[in-house]
Amino acid sequence: MTATPSTTVANLRDLGGTPLPGGRTVRPGLVLRSGQLDRLDLDADPVVAGLGLRTVIDFRTAAERADHPDRIPAGARVLVGDVLADKLNSVQVPAAQLKDLLSDPAVAEQHLGGGRAQALFADTYRSFVNSGSAQAAYRMLLTEAADADSGPLLFHCTAGKDRTGWGATVILALLGADDETLMAEYLSVNPAVKQAFAPMIEGFTAAGGDPDIALALIGVFPSYLRAALDEVETRYGSMEKYVREGLGVADETVEALRARLVV
Repeated sequence: MTATPSTTVANLRDLGGTPLPGGRTVRPGLVLRSGQLDRLDLDADPVVAGLGLRTVIDFRTAAERADHPDRIPAGARVLVGDVLADKLNSVQVPAAQLKDLLSDPAVAEQHLGGGRAQALFADTYRSFVNSGSAQAAYRMLLTEAADADSGPLLFHCTAGKDRTGWGATVILALLGADDETLMAEYLSVNPAVKQAFAPMIEGFTAAGGDPDIALALIGVFPSYLRAALDEVETRYGSMEKYVREGLGVADETVEALRARLVV
């Protein structure tokens, strides 16, 4: 998988090119991931204009979408799958509140210091697997990605690292990517995300904020992804059973996904 040099969309990556067993790869140009599209400018961004996007899946909350509305390419349709809807009803979720939490070091320390940020993220990642709203969102992602009429397809959240990272992990796992490839792709967004949030991090630390808290919020870590993978293993025993039983995606849809995306 490769980063795509967009000038107006943060953290844009094509799942195409990801290595699969037996010398196969993921077909390029069909399924892409990114951060939010609030700054998309097709006139100034020939890379994105050239993708010919037909479907955009937005994993963000209603508040995130209202604060930073996507700019959608002409001819593309938007599907909303609010991954965190169920989770937000019960607890604050750091993935959806980056800017708020990094605006006040004292509040961040109170809520996220002493390893609490890492624990919150692990809990959020488990909810990607077990909450109804997340299951509906990822069911939509797999169903659309398997449908030739939907592509090229782009899925995203705010930073394109957590909710989007899990979506990419599920797709690549179904296509046969091994554990090392899944983790490498998951972690590969760190430079782009840190670049996108650099001014916020610098402001936070300059105001006395703990750099470890900022990194826990901005970056992705192996322990985060492992929390979701462990939840899959504990509840379902395998990614295939999670997709079939947890997400309710038919075997024929998974086969169509593989036929379409493996080359």
